[in-house]
Amino acid sequence: QVQLVESGGGLVQPGGSLRLSCAASGSILIRNYMGWYRQRPGKQRELVAGITSGGSTNYADSVKGRFTISRDNAKNTVYLQMNSLKPEDTAVYYCNVVPYKYDYWGQGTQVTVSS
Repeated sequence: QVQLVESGGGLVQPGGSLRLSCAASGSILIRNYMGWYRQRPGKQRELVAGITSGGSTNYADSVKGRFTISRDNAKNTVYLQMNSLKPEDTAVYYCNVVPYKYDYWGQGTQVTVSS
């Protein structure tokens, strides 16, 4: 059974940092093209960061320079380091392959940026 489990979210003040983790089990290999998505209140889910099988990374303009995606193949885990967080980063964050597969969505992890 395929499963992606996100963790690491929480409440943080503007300017703070969080590190999200996405652990994969089942037949998902983190070596695939993996991405972090988020769904902000009232908005559609969007891809904010991706890491290809070759290790190249890409970011949405809204997070470029503040977020860093990485992975640990041995642990089958993908990470998202988020720095200089802004209130507009408040969202539920998910990981999935790129392009996403509907059946792979996990529960996500809530990130709230507020003073």
